[in-house]
Order: sequence, then structure tokens, then C-alpha cells
Amino acid sequence: MERILVVEDDANERLLIEEQLSKEGYEVVVAANGREAVDRARIKSPDLVIMDIELPEMDGVEALGRILALENVPSILYTGFASYKTNFQTWAADSYVVKSSDLEPLKQEIRNLLSRANA
Repeated sequence: MERILVVEDDANERLLIEEQLSKEGYEVVVAANGREAVDRARIKSPDLVIMDIELPEMDGVEALGRILALENVPSILYTGFASYKTNFQTWAADSYVVKSSDLEPLKQEIRNLLSRANA
């Protein structure tokens, strides 16, 4: 079972993503801020990281950089702000998905990245 770390500060959004991905058959680990995300990544060694950008305590770009320094893991920046896509600091992520009420684009990107990682 593939393990996905979901980093989202909005509790409702985090719960929705956790429930949907669990139904897809993934083991889901959640974090509410950047520091918690780095700690969870150290302990749980995720197969993929979904990271919001605007987070309390440590922003998602810095947290993702720290996680990628621990191990090379596929990552998706998942944010409500399309403007970050042109920020070179976000280019470390493998993918960039703009938040939507439809989680299908996020799920499809997860499948794509995990299949490439497992190939």
C-alpha cells in the first residue's frame, strides 16, 4: 500500500483529501503545517507528498525542500493560487495542481507520479 503525506492547514480540506485517498486504497498520513510535515516525513517515509504552499509555522516550499533533502520522493504542490506556478522556488515539485472542489485532477496526478516512480 502506497503511503501519501497530505499537508494542508485547512482541517476540512485535509479531511476531504484524506477520506478520498483512503477510498482509493492509499495509506494517508496528514500534517497541518510545514514543521509537522517534515517530522511526519522523517518518521513515515511517504511514497508521495501533497503539499499546500501557504502554511503556518513553515511554508510549503521550505517544508518540501527539507523533505526532498531527506529523500527523493514524488511531490505535488496543491494550492489555491495559480500564480505560484511561475515562481522558480516551486519548480522542485514534480507537479503543480490548483485546488478545486473536483479532486479527480489531483487523483490522476497521484496515479501518474506513482506509476512513474514504480516503473
